[in-house]
Amino acid sequence: MHFELTSDQEQLRAGARELARSFGDDYWADKDQKCEFPWEFYNAFAEGGWLGIAIPTEFGGGGLGITEAALLLEEIAASGAGMNGCSTMHLTIFGLNTIVKHGSADLQKEILPRAADGSLHVCFGVTEPNAGTDTTRISTFAQRVDGGYVINGRKVWITKAGDSQKMILITRSTKREEVTRPTDGMTLFLIDIDREKIDLRAIPKMGRNAVSSYEVFIDNLFVPESARIGEEGKGFKYLLDGLNPERILLAHEALGIGRAAIEKATRYAKERVVFERPIGQNQGVAFPLAEAQIRLDAAELMARQAAWRYDQGLPCGPQANMAKWLCAEAGFQAADQAVQTHGGMGYAREYHVERYFRESRVMRIAPVSQEMVLNYVSQHVLGLPKSY
Repeated sequence: MHFELTSDQEQLRAGARELARSFGDDYWADKDQKCEFPWEFYNAFAEGGWLGIAIPTEFGGGGLGITEAALLLEEIAASGAGMNGCSTMHLTIFGLNTIVKHGSADLQKEILPRAADGSLHVCFGVTEPNAGTDTTRISTFAQRVDGGYVINGRKVWITKAGDSQKMILITRSTKREEVTRPTDGMTLFLIDIDREKIDLRAIPKMGRNAVSSYEVFIDNLFVPESARIGEEGKGFKYLLDGLNPERILLAHEALGIGRAAIEKATRYAKERVVFERPIGQNQGVAFPLAEAQIRLDAAELMARQAAWRYDQGLPCGPQANMAKWLCAEAGFQAADQAVQTHGGMGYAREYHVERYFRESRVMRIAPVSQEMVLNYVSQHVLGLPKSY
């Protein structure tokens, strides 16, 4: 059993760390406050060839695995960029995995090289306001017509939709009551974001404001049959090739935020002097930070295992979900303790830990809530009866 990273993986981490840390905390605080997409950051990583890290080499990508992609995103988050930095590119990594595995040759040739060089932005349209995490109950519908489909429906919390030209969209193509299994009759498409047929409305939110989330309204959008990913009716199965990597990548991003928070808190605890001694000398300050470090390091092991299993082609659903749960909890605890360590100044924007706190909180909700992970483990790992 080997826990160390390879020399290539260590070099990848070092390169990602160096580039990410060239964009400091003040850059991210400014982008977050102004709700501005971090184009300088995105373009720097595009020019460095990082965006196509998991895209096959024949399409201009790096041809590496989810493990390497996870290490990249963890370093970005740990640099202080947090979710504002990671969200600019993680959709390109996990979302396009469905096209890599199930897209037609023409679709792959059209999309993947442009995604790898950063010229094409793609978002992921799954969640709906009346379905939540019960994806089988989505109502966005693709009606077959001559030459393709007409799509109508609504999505919500679609990250980066306003900055994207394309969307990977899950729809129903057969009504739920007309199929044998709830997961049947769902079809996946890669659609153009045609603003004459698609209305986008940004959602004001607590954090990660440099990368907006949107409500999406689709009205009589025609898409050709060539825009379909894989076979009609099998979209849910294809979707899973994006969801497990998503959980693994988000787990590593939560780790990164937690590590950024601990770094800030530890430095402050060494420098802040009260009662003629650094506050880090007090066990009431030191022990919670030590515990947060322990939880981050333990969660990392599950996250690395999940990534390794995915790259080896092994079943990884339990590990991906457990990693997401553990890392989200550990990252949030670390960010919360960083605020507490700073005392009143932790509530101020000046020290940046309040931004880490806001961005770590969403990890306990998205892309799947902690409660739904526990449902998954109860049913699929422990074999208990389904509770919902």
